[in-house]
Amino acid sequence: MRIPVQDGDKVEEIKEGGRVVMLKVTPPSGNPYYLIDTGGNGIWSRRDSLDSGTRVPMWQIKTFD
Repeated sequence: MRIPVQDGDKVEEIKEGGRVVMLKVTPPSGNPYYLIDTGGNGIWSRRDSLDSGTRVPMWQIKTFD
């Protein structure tokens, strides 16, 4: 599969088990975005951030001794 990118874009491959699972594309003037193959089937989805938006509470509610 060929991923179209613009001239001057910096593309970084992230591999897992020898297979490309994510691409980080950084345009010369702009914010980076990510292309992720979540299902391992070659269908890429674009995300502008790796932040899922879910926040896990990090404070202690109760402790047991």
